[in-house]
Amino acid sequence: MSLIEFGIVGRGWRAEFYLRIAKMLPELFAIRAMLVRDEERGREIEEKWGVKTYRDMESFASSGPLLFVVVSVSKEAIPTCTLELAERNIPVLTETPPATDIPGMISLYESLRNLKGRVQVAEQYLYQPMHAARLAFVHSGKLGDVSQVQVSTAHGYHGISLIRKLLGIDFENAVISGQRFTSKIVKGPDRYGPPESEAIRDSVQDIATLRFGDKLAMFDFTGDQYLSWIRQNRILVRGSRGEVIDETFRYLRDFKTPIFGSFRRVDTGHNGNLEGYYHRGITANDEWIYENPFVPGRLSDDEIAIATSLKKMADYVQGGPTCYRLEEALQDHYLSIVMLSAIESGEELTTTTQPWAL
Repeated sequence: MSLIEFGIVGRGWRAEFYLRIAKMLPELFAIRAMLVRDEERGREIEEKWGVKTYRDMESFASSGPLLFVVVSVSKEAIPTCTLELAERNIPVLTETPPATDIPGMISLYESLRNLKGRVQVAEQYLYQPMHAARLAFVHSGKLGDVSQVQVSTAHGYHGISLIRKLLGIDFENAVISGQRFTSKIVKGPDRYGPPESEAIRDSVQDIATLRFGDKLAMFDFTGDQYLSWIRQNRILVRGSRGEVIDETFRYLRDFKTPIFGSFRRVDTGHNGNLEGYYHRGITANDEWIYENPFVPGRLSDDEIAIATSLKKMADYVQGGPTCYRLEEALQDHYLSIVMLSAIESGEELTTTTQPWAL
């Protein structure tokens, strides 16, 4: 695998994921330039990470050859940055969501179509090891025709992306209804570390059903799940021949032979193992259902997923298949916007076909 040299627009919490990945896998990834408008923050990045930073788009874009650029800025700024790069014929891997609202998404899609911009989206949840293992298992056909999923693992468009992929949905319209429930929870850790004292806070839970013809999805999520020690993620996938529940599965080999098993995570470095400390992959009984392509890198699951997006983006730019198409990301966010409207209004809403789905 040749070295993947790319740039980043942005300097925040999310941008540091890419910096860590490049530092831990220097034989695979190299960040050659970053657009950081704040001079003090730019100097901090240069000192800590050894990456050259620039203050304006023109100097950044002309700093040297980049295979592509990651746009990791606020969601309000993503469309402008994406278009500025596309106008310079620079391929873009943008963070989610590509635009904030439906008019903005339509405008961005039409502008990029006119520019023939090469834009993919870093929707990483599909590439997190356990999600990737479930998707591979579902797509193997062992469950038969999948008709229902229940996803409680990520907010908004991230959750929708898993719903669509598990159900095998492309751009079909949906009938959506939902509700919101607020309860109390002991405050857990946040991005900056564990709590310093006990505190009670509100936990806001969004629940929705999305019916795509003869297929049904349930979305259920509270933001506490991302970091909480006491709120667990949940996944259910039901098909005509079997089902997946979290890290277990059951299916019929034939009409009289049930098979039961589990997805077993294989990590090295435990209990005296001297291979190093990394995630190797996931087995489903006697077969590998997922193998980490970045062994022996010491990456978290989310970092493995982001690294996978980077690798797929590099393949796409060099003539390979798409990574995660802009149209798919727009559809995910469109469904999440309608879902939120249904939750907040209490009304049953039906989606309509958008320009990117035609």
